[in-house]
Amino acid sequence: MMMNHEEDFFSRSGLRESVPDRSTPGLVLDEAALKEAQKGLVERPTMNIRTKIIMGFSLLFILCAVASITYLIMGGQVDKKIRFMETLNNYSFEIQQARRYEKNFFLYKTNLPDALEITQNAREILKKEGKNITAVIGQEKLNLMLSHLSRYESLLGTLRGLMPGSTENPATLAKIEGELRQHGAEMIFMAANLVEKERKDVEAMTQWSRQVPLIFLAILFLVMVYLTRFLAQQILLPLNRFVDYTLRIAQGNYTPITPAKKYKDEFSRLAIAINLMMDQLQKNQEQYLQTRKMASIGTLTSGIAHELNNPLNNICITTESLIDELENLTDNEKRKRLQDIYTQAERASGTVRNLLDFTRMGPPAFVPVSTQELIGSTLKLAGHEMELNNIKLQYTPEDRDSKILGDFSQLQQVFLNLMINAIQAMPQGGILSLRVNNEDEQFTRIEVTDTGVGIPRAVIEQIFDPFFTTKGNGTGLGLSTSYSIVKKHGGKILVTSQINQGSTFSVYLPKSKER
Repeated sequence: MMMNHEEDFFSRSGLRESVPDRSTPGLVLDEAALKEAQKGLVERPTMNIRTKIIMGFSLLFILCAVASITYLIMGGQVDKKIRFMETLNNYSFEIQQARRYEKNFFLYKTNLPDALEITQNAREILKKEGKNITAVIGQEKLNLMLSHLSRYESLLGTLRGLMPGSTENPATLAKIEGELRQHGAEMIFMAANLVEKERKDVEAMTQWSRQVPLIFLAILFLVMVYLTRFLAQQILLPLNRFVDYTLRIAQGNYTPITPAKKYKDEFSRLAIAINLMMDQLQKNQEQYLQTRKMASIGTLTSGIAHELNNPLNNICITTESLIDELENLTDNEKRKRLQDIYTQAERASGTVRNLLDFTRMGPPAFVPVSTQELIGSTLKLAGHEMELNNIKLQYTPEDRDSKILGDFSQLQQVFLNLMINAIQAMPQGGILSLRVNNEDEQFTRIEVTDTGVGIPRAVIEQIFDPFFTTKGNGTGLGLSTSYSIVKKHGGKILVTSQINQGSTFSVYLPKSKER
């Protein structure tokens, strides 16, 4: 039973929030669970977040590179086709000039050398731009163009070989003329068709090149959405999980962090470190808790020894003097010394009773209790002390009696302790005020206020500790016992105080549902 009060004592010091309840499953860091969690965190395949980020941005870079290369290739193809069209236009122009000179020859017998010269210029154009032409239309079509040109040039050479004024058969000339016109027309038609085809290709490629930036932007947007979602899943979600872990640890839940993914990354290392931290933290807390318990036991033992040694010493001294002087003492003196022994024995018995109340108090019997009846009966018990110490009472019963849920005798002990402490805090007399407040829906607040010496701020946090007292007499168990009773009732005690102005103890007790 004493350990229960020690745990309650630790909760008043703020340790209950940081020390997990050993009776609650899952709050204590189990060694086997820790080893299993650490093993699961370590043995998974590694996939670092850094690697994922590098892969994501590499994908983005590759996308930009592909778009840029595609644009450059398309630009290069367009340039080739434009240059090809310029070449064929020049070639077509030369052929058309040659054909005009050809017609002049057949009409006026002139310009044949000019026709041959222009034909040679056309051949030079095809020879000079042969690679570019081959890259666009292929070697087969280039050979076809050269064959037409060669035949055309051969026929012009044949005409040149005829002597002026020769009587060549008109049929032969007509045949040569027809073949020249055929090859000339084929060369012009073929050049025009190739130029038209490449022009359409250039227009199509130009139209496509206008759409490439839009397509790239759409793909880039999708990639950015994916990368954003990816980074959120890989970084933000684990961060939120670890925030929850830290809040759970702050509440005293030391359940190990177990793997949440199929692979390990930087957050896995963080989880391993946090698990190790929880293990060390729990060990340190248990060591600290044990130290506090031993200190509490030491204080308890020291208080008991001090409170019992004084009356026992007085009993021993009085008994020894009674034995030594028994024959010489009168009956009145003997009776007086026996009374002293009885008084000291009662003092020791009172200490033991307080200690039993402190450590062995049974569970309260919760029943609806009238606040007016509780305060009224307690005032009757403290009335004599108030008269002897010139204490004035300020208490007006509430118009509507409220009921609290509790044990009447134990709550009476609480308020009697508070009233006696208030009376003792006013050695020169003063005012004891009692107020009942029912504004809260769940709790009734009963305030006990005095106009006494007050409690120093340096010790106000220790007044509920066992055997702590600011008075020269007393066991220091009254307020500690009262705190334990109120705590078992599901309530709390708060205190405010100012030196030489007085103190107020506010007792919060749960309301009864019965009216």
